[in-house]
Amino acid sequence: MTPEQRLAEIQARLEAELSPESLQVDDESHLHIGHEGAKSGLGHFRVLIVSEQFTGLSPIKRHRLVYRIMGELMQTDIHALTIEAFTSDEF
Repeated sequence: MTPEQRLAEIQARLEAELSPESLQVDDESHLHIGHEGAKSGLGHFRVLIVSEQFTGLSPIKRHRLVYRIMGELMQTDIHALTIEAFTSDEF
């Protein structure tokens, strides 16, 4: 999968599952050149997502939800995922 395809897949999965009011996904892989985990070609991504699906969930449960949605991408295409997850009231 190309970096552009990874980015599109992450966005598509989050949009389909969480119907976000706002979503920003950035590929930060270029910041990790030379990093041990980057040698395998897996990507480093940052997600900022605002969704009412996070209402009543602790930060750890929000992160777990996002990781669940990413599924096998966490093994095949994503090395690191930074998550900022908010409800609209929090954002």
